[in-house]
Amino acid sequence: MVNDFSRWTADLFQTWLLVLMRVAPIVFMMPLFYSRNIPARVKAGLTLIISLALLPTVKVEMGRFPSEPLSFGFFALSELMIGFLLGFSVRLIFAGLQIAGELAGFQMGFGMAKVMDPQSGSESTVVTGFYYMIGLLLFLTVDGHHWFFKALAQSFQLLAPGEFEPREGLAQLFIRLSGKMFVLAIKIVAPILAIMMLVQIAMGIIARMIPQVNVLMTSFPVTISLGLIFLGLSVELFWPVLKNLLDESGRGLATTLLPLMKGP
Repeated sequence: MVNDFSRWTADLFQTWLLVLMRVAPIVFMMPLFYSRNIPARVKAGLTLIISLALLPTVKVEMGRFPSEPLSFGFFALSELMIGFLLGFSVRLIFAGLQIAGELAGFQMGFGMAKVMDPQSGSESTVVTGFYYMIGLLLFLTVDGHHWFFKALAQSFQLLAPGEFEPREGLAQLFIRLSGKMFVLAIKIVAPILAIMMLVQIAMGIIARMIPQVNVLMTSFPVTISLGLIFLGLSVELFWPVLKNLLDESGRGLATTLLPLMKGP
């Protein structure tokens, strides 16, 4: 009786460690907590709380996991991989927003005026930060954080700890997700790119017709002014595009991705 209880306690602890390994990369990659402004201790504490909250939903099987540290380490690495793939699939959406911001900022003349982005710790244009904040607000508006945690809880029902076995279609799925990242960026920034192209053509015509005009100095205020105007107008256009993508990702994240991580 005592031995069975001790064994069950050990299995419960191992199961919790595996749950913790899956939750950790998801929390650290979640858009709300990805910023470097949030201390790592806060993220670690949240990871601990979420893993303890999800533990009752995970079935504990006696003797399922090996007691040897090296063998158990492979199970822990597999859970880390699952969490990383789930978190990375959502990060691709916000990467698309950042690509759109870089393209728009460069065309508007902000390429030489980059600032330090506290979210990623790297330099980016102000337009990139604007797009990222709009995406983050929309993520909260459509309850993306709820879907995120729901997909995390659902992942333990579809793919129990220790069942990770990547299938053939997993790589193709991430290729498609990466493609959607670039499609999203082009859809968002297309109006600004079109206007900036027309401005450059107009400036080229003016330079040919009136050589006395300093086109370089004249183009800066025109480009920035028109860019900011159409930046504000384009928010209403890309709002439904981003909302549909967040809806699709939030509702189908676990059901689409996790079956490709489980062996036949």
